[in-house]
Amino acid sequence: MSIPVYPEQFDIVVVGAGHAGCEAAMACARMGMQTLLLTINIDRIGHLSCNPAIGGLAKGHMVKEIDALGGMMGKWADQAGIQFRVLNTRKGPAVRSTRAQIDRNAYLLTVQKDIFTCPNLFVRQETVRTVVVHNKKVQGIETSLGEIISAQAVILTTGTFLCGLLHVGLSHFAGGRFGDPASAGLSPCLRELGLELGRLKTGTVPRLLKTSVDFAGLETQPGDTPPRPFSFDSPGIRLPQLPCHVTYTTERTHDIIRAGLDRSPMFTGVIKGTGARYCPSIEDKIARFPEKERHQIFIEPEGLDSHEVYPNGIPTSLPLDVQKALVASIPGLEHAQIIRPGYAIEYDFVPPTQLAPTLETKAVRGLYMAGQINGTSGYEEAAGQGLWAAINASQALRGAEPMILSRAQAYIGVLVEDLVTKGTLEPYRMFTSRAEHRLLLREDNADERLTPLGRELGLADDSRWTRFCRKKAQIKEICTGLEQIRLRPDSTRSAQVADLGGTLLHKSISLKELLRQPELKIDRLHLFWPRLADFDADSLEEAEIQTKYEGYLLRQHELVGRFERQERTALPLDMPYADIPGLSREAIEKLSAIQPRTLGQASRISGITPAALSCLEIQLKKMGLL
Repeated sequence: MSIPVYPEQFDIVVVGAGHAGCEAAMACARMGMQTLLLTINIDRIGHLSCNPAIGGLAKGHMVKEIDALGGMMGKWADQAGIQFRVLNTRKGPAVRSTRAQIDRNAYLLTVQKDIFTCPNLFVRQETVRTVVVHNKKVQGIETSLGEIISAQAVILTTGTFLCGLLHVGLSHFAGGRFGDPASAGLSPCLRELGLELGRLKTGTVPRLLKTSVDFAGLETQPGDTPPRPFSFDSPGIRLPQLPCHVTYTTERTHDIIRAGLDRSPMFTGVIKGTGARYCPSIEDKIARFPEKERHQIFIEPEGLDSHEVYPNGIPTSLPLDVQKALVASIPGLEHAQIIRPGYAIEYDFVPPTQLAPTLETKAVRGLYMAGQINGTSGYEEAAGQGLWAAINASQALRGAEPMILSRAQAYIGVLVEDLVTKGTLEPYRMFTSRAEHRLLLREDNADERLTPLGRELGLADDSRWTRFCRKKAQIKEICTGLEQIRLRPDSTRSAQVADLGGTLLHKSISLKELLRQPELKIDRLHLFWPRLADFDADSLEEAEIQTKYEGYLLRQHELVGRFERQERTALPLDMPYADIPGLSREAIEKLSAIQPRTLGQASRISGITPAALSCLEIQLKKMGLL
């Protein structure tokens, strides 16, 4: 085995080794870039800073999309998952999402194994002091030890570490997360480079000693059997599966919290950063929803051999004595021991309207940002951005076209466009409701949407491509067979269909028409077409969805066609908005600041009216561009 030679200079330096950084570093290296991953603490590469879970509503969609492009998060989760559940199974396929409980230690070891053995990828423990820039172009970075490392591009994935400040009650101290130092040098550097910074806040729950929890009286919540993996190329789930447990806050809990609000950093004005609207602290829930008698808490395992459990539902920054009292007031947790306190953390972020759709900063060429530095929350949002920034940085160095996924192609496309077009004043979280075309953006068809692109980029390997082509061929064969095979309405067939819960009308119908009946499932039709038993389960599922929702899918595609016409209408980067007749001052300011790439993107900027769009269209016609 040849020993890798440490380069004198790198193509790309990735700063930070959380979910965004690990995904970015792996993608850059696998696309042939000499890549350096810098982190404050090598031992924490791949660490799950908050809850021990990956996926969930809309987030599971993004994990599937990352995997379909050839990214890593889905594979890592499959290797470390200890419970898998598909959420919203009683609803339509568009909103069904996979969520997995993760063994923290197994995930960390899995990630680190791939990071340290990936060709072209080098790892250093170091703190970055500044980004080195000349003529508004990245030249590399300078470390806290004064070392200059040359690079053509830099991807910042700093998470909550930029001037991080931790709060427990009225006590506060610097840190990127509990047990790790903050990064103090980069924020002043970014301001000097012309970037505006803001301040956000997030929080986490107290961790409890597992043996001190009384599980006997708690509701048990098992995972799915068999568990369904995230990755389209998964060999299967390898770890034993564990249940979660459910409990609730009580009125006593709420009284304890209300009595402690005078020492809450949130309610006394100590915390200045804006918190996450959709993941509030327990004290925020009690204050905002006083009419609610109880709030649900999931007791989540941290791992097969872990001594801790994670009480998901009570993130808090209240003083430790109040945390102890509120935990003890919850059924099953009366004697629970807190072994790590809950806390809030404030950190700097870069309002993302300062980024191009590639996640490259507009102020500095070659400087990209991904993850919480862009104002998002969540592992999955971070990993998606890390992959996006890595692909575009690598494509730029290759002299190739950037990768810009539209809102009709991927949830990750919705995420990035929302960030760079609308910006955010609070931690951004993905929901299925943010996607206009969510029936087209399902978990089951993420590979159909994105794997050909992953193959083109060099991220989808031969194994992935072979599996994808097999699935595509099977779906085509199934759909063809469903159309061609017909049933005649004799008494035997009618009785067989009735036994399956369907109705055979007094005329010959195809299996496709039969399958459209809501009560029937494709895996029960092998009675009429034995060949169905030979196809893979995921191919059958996709063919069934395409059949049952064909009319809805056609209408969605028609809407996308109209949507794409605006998306194809490009706007020049040097568009003279101040000189366009009819535009309001607000429209000029916002269009000049965001510099939308297309008429479609301009239409989604807050404050851009239909009248303003008409002015833009008139200007494009004058310029001969429309």
